Amino acid sequence: MQFEVGAELQPPIWMRQRHGPLDVVFDRLRRGIEEVKSAILAALAAGEWKGGECIPSEKRLAERFGVSIGTLRKAIDELCAENILIRHQELGTFVSMHQRDRHFFRFFRIVRRGGDKAYPVVTLIGFKKARASREAAAALGIDSGARVLRFVNGLALHGKTVLIEHITVPEALFPGLTESKLRNRPNTLYNFYQDGFGINVVETDERVSVALANELESAQLGVEVGAPLLEIRRIAYSYHRSAVELRISRLNTEEYEYIGTRAARDDQK
Repeated sequence: MQFEVGAELQPPIWMRQRHGPLDVVFDRLRRGIEEVKSAILAALAAGEWKGGECIPSEKRLAERFGVSIGTLRKAIDELCAENILIRHQELGTFVSMHQRDRHFFRFFRIVRRGGDKAYPVVTLIGFKKARASREAAAALGIDSGARVLRFVNGLALHGKTVLIEHITVPEALFPGLTESKLRNRPNTLYNFYQDGFGINVVETDERVSVALANELESAQLGVEVGAPLLEIRRIAYSYHRSAVELRISRLNTEEYEYIGTRAARDDQK
């Protein structure tokens, strides 16, 4: 078969039939899968099944949602691929937990140059109740001036503080959260959110840029005021992409670097 250089290649006729019978069937199946996923996410958001709990059997869920076992199974497959659910052979399907060894490096992407990873030692530097700024309100989907909790963490790797995190969360989602509870939490922050408040972080959006060190960051990171730092702006989401946390981190890149999501996933394999 020969093709003329520069000629536009066309798919076979059967692939160009956008509204043929197969497309109708596929669209109907896709809608069914999305509806089941949405219903399961709604149940999770309502706290019907909590982290670590087994969800009902596929047969019961298929009957509940009025779909076939195949459609139900495909929806669960996709939620497992998104780390929202997890299958345990012969035991059933469970709501994912934020376990330190399994999930930590999915969200923590700071490594020593050369790829050496380590768990950070976290120090709470500050905690206060405040009103949401315009930036925080827009990121969290709340009203400007709404009540929020702000706290600052210092993260040390290999005995040296290299990262400062400025974190804002809606007070309404974390009732009863105090400085003492935050300082004395026994596990990772996202595990603390899940265990203490039923908030399950399932995905994040991150953007990186350059910022200049302020006085607090200068003192904590051992750099000059105005020194360039890598800024990582993260919004964390729970089910249905409901924003639950705004985190602005400043990294001293003298010895450490940020790895993107693709590299982080590859390292987990």
